[in-house]
Amino acid sequence: MENNLSFGEGSDMSYEDNDSAFPSPLWMPSAIYDLGQRMEEEEENEPPMETIFIPSDSEANRNLNTNANTRGDAQAYVELNELQGNTWQETGRWVGYEENLDQATGQWSPSHVSYLTFKSLIQLRKTMSTGAIILDLNSSSLSTVAEKVADELMNKNEIRSSDRDSLLRALLMKRSQHDLATGARTTPSGAIEMQTFSVTKKRDVSDNMEATIVLSGVVDVLQKPAVAFVRLSDSVVMESSLEAPVPVRFIFVLVGPSTSGLDYHESGRAMGALMADWVFTLEAYLAKTEKEITNAIADFMDCSIVIPPTEIQDQAMLAPIIDFQKKMLRDRFRPADSRLIYGAKAERPPEAPKEDPLARTGVPFGGMVRDLKRRYRHYLSDYTDGLNPQVLAAVIFIYFAALSPAITFGGLLSDKTERMMGVSELMVSTSLQGIIFCLIAAQPVLVIGFSGPLLVFEEAFFAFCKAQEMEYIVGRIWVGMWLIVIVIIIVAVEGSFLVRFISRFTQEIFSILISLIFIYETFNKLIKIFKTHPLILNYDHLNDTLDNPFHTIIVEHKEIHPDGNITIIEKEIERAYPNTALLSMCLMFGCFFIAYFLREFKHSHYLPGPIRHMIGDFGVPIAIFFMITIDICIADAYTQKLVVPKGIEVSNPKVRGWFINPMGEHKPFPIWMMAASCVPAILVFILIFLESQITTLIVSKPERKMTKGSGFHLDLLILVTMGGISSIFGVPWLSAATVRSVTHANALTVLTKGPKPEIEKVIEQRISGILVAIMVGVSIFMEPILKMIPMTALFGIFLYMGITSLSGIQMWDRILLLIVPKKYHPADAYATRVKTARMHLFTVIQLLCLGVLWVVKMSPFSLALPFVLILTIPLRMLLTGTLFTAKEMKCLDADDGKVVFEDDEDDMLQLA
Repeated sequence: MENNLSFGEGSDMSYEDNDSAFPSPLWMPSAIYDLGQRMEEEEENEPPMETIFIPSDSEANRNLNTNANTRGDAQAYVELNELQGNTWQETGRWVGYEENLDQATGQWSPSHVSYLTFKSLIQLRKTMSTGAIILDLNSSSLSTVAEKVADELMNKNEIRSSDRDSLLRALLMKRSQHDLATGARTTPSGAIEMQTFSVTKKRDVSDNMEATIVLSGVVDVLQKPAVAFVRLSDSVVMESSLEAPVPVRFIFVLVGPSTSGLDYHESGRAMGALMADWVFTLEAYLAKTEKEITNAIADFMDCSIVIPPTEIQDQAMLAPIIDFQKKMLRDRFRPADSRLIYGAKAERPPEAPKEDPLARTGVPFGGMVRDLKRRYRHYLSDYTDGLNPQVLAAVIFIYFAALSPAITFGGLLSDKTERMMGVSELMVSTSLQGIIFCLIAAQPVLVIGFSGPLLVFEEAFFAFCKAQEMEYIVGRIWVGMWLIVIVIIIVAVEGSFLVRFISRFTQEIFSILISLIFIYETFNKLIKIFKTHPLILNYDHLNDTLDNPFHTIIVEHKEIHPDGNITIIEKEIERAYPNTALLSMCLMFGCFFIAYFLREFKHSHYLPGPIRHMIGDFGVPIAIFFMITIDICIADAYTQKLVVPKGIEVSNPKVRGWFINPMGEHKPFPIWMMAASCVPAILVFILIFLESQITTLIVSKPERKMTKGSGFHLDLLILVTMGGISSIFGVPWLSAATVRSVTHANALTVLTKGPKPEIEKVIEQRISGILVAIMVGVSIFMEPILKMIPMTALFGIFLYMGITSLSGIQMWDRILLLIVPKKYHPADAYATRVKTARMHLFTVIQLLCLGVLWVVKMSPFSLALPFVLILTIPLRMLLTGTLFTAKEMKCLDADDGKVVFEDDEDDMLQLA
């Protein structure tokens, strides 16, 4: 039988004097029933209400099964603390479901639906109607909140002025939290009972959680119960207030004398259940007046189930309640309530459809024209948005991040091409092409530079030209000319749409390959230092009277050609010096660990936020400065310094100049090779195409929340055309550098506050890229300063970029899961919706592909690396439907960070 009850604000209905022999009725707040109409006067004179949209894919839309409670922007976590003696003891906690502390055993109970006494809710509503309700308090500590509560209660004559200090002392007493394991419990028979839901696990895996602190207990110095409800203007982490560092949004206080007849324990649990209910939390979040808070309590009561005080003979008797609850879950909201609108049913404000940058127009160069129209309307804001302190920190960081690869790769390029190109050419190319790219590109967040795959190609092409007795530096010109022809054709037919077929499968393999190249080159250089300066017992005596006792030995080698010409080759030979290898290793790892520590320090709880973030943003320059200081202090040990050319001169002026004759420098270039250069040009184009487009995809992923758009067609045309023209001047080709671009985007990323920060936005602008390119160019003239930087410190930054760029790559996360027990796997779709063995199989396949690419890179057939990488695209297509189902591939290889299934809603209804 269904009863219709209505409670007015001033109702005297109470169960305080109820001495019935039957137990009090139980209240099940998670269920939703209409027990009556609200009094008409409570509906009148309501202030205008704002609309909040709840995502249609939220698992809390109807409080089904998981009971995850969300306002649409944050989940609710609640802790109940009861005053026991001189300590606030945590006795309950909620994330939708409730867990209670058994104080006899010190163990937490299994998670369960909250059950409340009818009396506790009546008393709670009655006391709330006269208590202090403080909305949007600007506070960051519990002590400040306690003082505000005491003052407000005193102003409302709820406590005496003489009780203020006593109340403050009670509220600020020390706290004791218990965060014991709740994953399993032992039954009386000795069997182990596993829990399927855990409040702490649900709390810890959530990316966006806000907490409510409920304080309830006896304070006998008070004359009557005192109630206060506080909503903070901003959620803040309050030290030592909760068992986990969750930002606090709400604080509820219920204290009073033991003689009041109030059950503080049950009333505290009632408030905990209220705050765990996502609808009530939403109402409390949106409330503008005290009356709206008390109305929300009445609404909660109207939407709950009452079980009469009748003995329940069998659990089966409760089955009809579950069916009735499912029906009422769908009818919880009145259609007239304009504030609560679900995503699928909402009449959202019209939004302009997002333009697909890869959609084909069918018009020659149509994609490039759309890139220009889409991106250039933000051109002015690209400069105004750059006037930000975080951009300055990013400039200094990315300067070293760009200079280090330019120097390191320049040195490697010099070794592999016999000084036909080296540091000078690479720095000039990086600077000039970087300035031009940032001025006119569609995605200026990209950092262009030399990369590992391009180094592999240059080495292979040099070996080919040397074997064919052709001039390598001249051959590059004809490859560059063909590059321009190829890119014009590809952009004209809007060939960048092929990027659609490059899924996360290929992107992540390529990203990890680039990171591994960075890490490998770092340790490879360190090993060479140990070979050059081995740890031996005796070293050659140094002449400390010289200006540079650590001078190198120059050996001249003459080569006589068949035509009688003589070529003199100078080789520099380094002698072995004591302590050089060990100091180099310390500088490298020291620079890496300091930079990495300061990166993590940025998200710690030490020091004020602005200072902490500034230190974290400048972590790389700080690390380099420390290493320079240490190197200068240890003057007796030799370390290789940064080699910067004195002014603008080529690496080998005896062999070449800044302008290369396309017909041949020292001998005619074969005509057949001018035409045949289209083959290596295709290989270079594939490398630049893949690296640049994959980098753009990674940087522009939806989870980064970039708003100004990208330009796949325009950026590709600019990059390849600049590379083709630069071949005439004998400088390297460049592409969008994956690691440096991701590092740049990370440095420009603004994160939300809290223990688990999320991306809020990326500062999209051109200033940082232009300044970095200019600084790299100016570095050519900063030889006296830059020569003080130890090369091994830059190797540490190389290592730092390689390792930090691995974070956020799903493939890397799954590689780590290979050695992580299943119970610690994340709540992501690839780990929860796919069987563990299947997930590991997918990871192993990617690892095999990565291994094949690495073998090809290290082999004489390294020119084939682009073709082998392209083969991963049809391989991924072949896996779908044969080895993996479409649903498994959607989880494992989704383009977006969050996977949404069309059948999610139906699945949840079935679970309920």
